[in-house]
Amino acid sequence: MSQNLWVLTDGKIGDVAQCIGVAEALGMPYEIRVVAPRKFFTFAMPWGPIDPKDSPHKPESPLAPPYPAVAIASGRRAVPYLRALKWLSKGKTFTVFLKDPKINSKFADIVWAPDHDAINGKNIVTTLTSPHRFSAQKLQAARQNPFPEIAALSKPRAAVLIGGNSQHHQFTADDITSLLGGLKDLAQTHALMITCSRRTPRDLATALHDLGKSDEHMFWNGEGENPIIQYLANAEIVVVTTDSTNMVGEAAATGKPIYGFRPTGTHKKFDYFLSKMQALGVLHPFPGAILAPTYEPIDATPDIADAISKAIEQKRANG
Repeated sequence: MSQNLWVLTDGKIGDVAQCIGVAEALGMPYEIRVVAPRKFFTFAMPWGPIDPKDSPHKPESPLAPPYPAVAIASGRRAVPYLRALKWLSKGKTFTVFLKDPKINSKFADIVWAPDHDAINGKNIVTTLTSPHRFSAQKLQAARQNPFPEIAALSKPRAAVLIGGNSQHHQFTADDITSLLGGLKDLAQTHALMITCSRRTPRDLATALHDLGKSDEHMFWNGEGENPIIQYLANAEIVVVTTDSTNMVGEAAATGKPIYGFRPTGTHKKFDYFLSKMQALGVLHPFPGAILAPTYEPIDATPDIADAISKAIEQKRANG
């Protein structure tokens, strides 16, 4: 059995990033294996079997041996594949699943989920924030070696991370007006480092591009190296839209004040998480007064990796 780690997902960027973040925190070499079941088989996932085209005896299968020492998976399409891997390796591969699998957690050796998913069990680990790739070491390296265009910006700087429309949140015309108004006011005192997502409404993305195109600010258009860690590392404050708990959690790893803009909509789990972050003095409303203090950085990734390492040791001790 290979002494490496597999990252097993359907290729969704957010799932891959979380798995890699944990793999890096474990300090293990990893390879990414992507599952792509046909539509008919996805209907039965996470409960059903893997797609037969991915039979492990086929060289192109994401489950082709040699099997790894550890596998970390995320996403409902990956559930049957992780379950199959546990069986194929005769339990020798230590299996980890990230987020609520929507089935009994016993299919994996350990399951991590955020507190707001409100699941529990003997093999479940929960934390307030989600895992990510922005370790303290990487943030420090980005501070020490900023991109030239970031180093050229005046201080104080604000990282501006904009999400977009989703199942539970919508950026209405009034939301866009309020957000842009707050950012234009902030631009009078801070250099803005702006990025948006594929979900960002086009008119908002266009306005953000126009706001960030001057020499005093910057806007990432999606080309070249992703600068988000550079933004976070070299900002005095972070402005983030709260349609993504992951973006808020990533920003919390900096220890810098986070100002959250809430688009129209609500979601019980999101609201629970945001209220917790507000109670900790980490998250503050935007637009609003920019007066909040720094705090001890919050990063659950090493805690999750530590829980996994201890579980692996326990399994070995039990034979």
